Amino acid sequence: MPAAVPHVCAIDFGTSNSAIALPVGAGVQLVELEPGQRTMPTAVFYAVEGLASFEEPHRHYGRAAVAAYVEGIEGRLMRSMKSILGSTLATQATDVGAGRSVRYLDVVGGYLKHLKTLAERQAGHSLNRVVLGRPVFFVDDDAERDAAAQAALTQAAREVGFEQISFQYEPIAAALDYETTVDREQVVLVADIGGGTSDFSLVRVGPQRRQRFDRKDDILANHGVHIAGTDFDRHIELARILPVCGYRALGPTGREVPSRAYFDLATWHLINTVYAPARVAELARMKTFYADVQQHARLMTVVTERLGHALIGQAEAAKIAVAEGGHTTIDLAALQAGLRVDLSEAQAIAAVDADLERIAGAADETLAQAGLARAQVHALYFTGGSTGLKPLAERIAARFPAAGVMRGDRFASVAQGLGLHARRVFGAMG
Repeated sequence: MPAAVPHVCAIDFGTSNSAIALPVGAGVQLVELEPGQRTMPTAVFYAVEGLASFEEPHRHYGRAAVAAYVEGIEGRLMRSMKSILGSTLATQATDVGAGRSVRYLDVVGGYLKHLKTLAERQAGHSLNRVVLGRPVFFVDDDAERDAAAQAALTQAAREVGFEQISFQYEPIAAALDYETTVDREQVVLVADIGGGTSDFSLVRVGPQRRQRFDRKDDILANHGVHIAGTDFDRHIELARILPVCGYRALGPTGREVPSRAYFDLATWHLINTVYAPARVAELARMKTFYADVQQHARLMTVVTERLGHALIGQAEAAKIAVAEGGHTTIDLAALQAGLRVDLSEAQAIAAVDADLERIAGAADETLAQAGLARAQVHALYFTGGSTGLKPLAERIAARFPAAGVMRGDRFASVAQGLGLHARRVFGAMG
């Protein structure tokens, strides 16, 4: 019953996206963080445009934060705040514009408080007990800094009003849903592949382990790479969209035009640097570098009309469309009337093939770290938005032909698992 675990929530504070779950009835309910959305980008934008000297910056969260940045509003966008945990940055301050500064840990706390406020609004009462997800290692190969990272996250949670705080490992949380279906002990490879990282964990699950609170010993190995969905988008944009703007084009002398601007335009956090007046002027002066001056004209349209983020969005949409249907057309009329380029499944796979292979190789490394044979892996559990890319999932599954394939909620299985754990740990505490 809900009364068994009052004032409880579970937070998946992710590197790219976050979610919050409430134990409700016999199940778990995910909080609507934005209209129609159960997950939200882990992003905060401090807007200082038009503020008086005594006013505090207005904060935007999630998609609104990203939109404020893309629109060029004066201020500072903070993303991937989780990465500062365990570093000396946690206690340091950073400039957010107009002579104002904020402590990095307060950025984390402000984001957690925003999640807590939304959850309390949906729950209809206060929430003072929380299960927080954590990676197997905040910091690799440094136990002291790893402990400091958890301590910093604990401090941030306390400062926003959580009185009782518990942690669970993210791969364990992802595996909890699968664990409810097994009738014997198994080893499952959890593949959590999102926007920024691809993480693999070999986890021992089974009926005798379900009620254990401390599951660290059930994680047999953990390994990951900083390659995932945003890298796929970048390579698809470079392969199919930016060539019409002159990427890898040859000049009148047969020499390839400089590529730095194209790489920056395909890298989300560097796009705005290309809009700096000095860089725009530099690109304008490069017109003679192009044999096809129309390509240069399209490039100038991108930078003068600030279309970089829109093009990355089109690359992402094309990636998803190909994953669902095998072929799509990208409309580039914003660059030139009637301009379109095709993207086939073969072209998409060719663009991201090296990334797919490195991710699948990380699964091999996880197995090697555990000292297990492939046949000892009973199941694969896919979660994370990028596991929707069929060729990626197939490439990983091909390495474990004897393992069953299970799919969780690509965007919220960790939060759901944390919610189940919150019911157990706080229900037991009463």
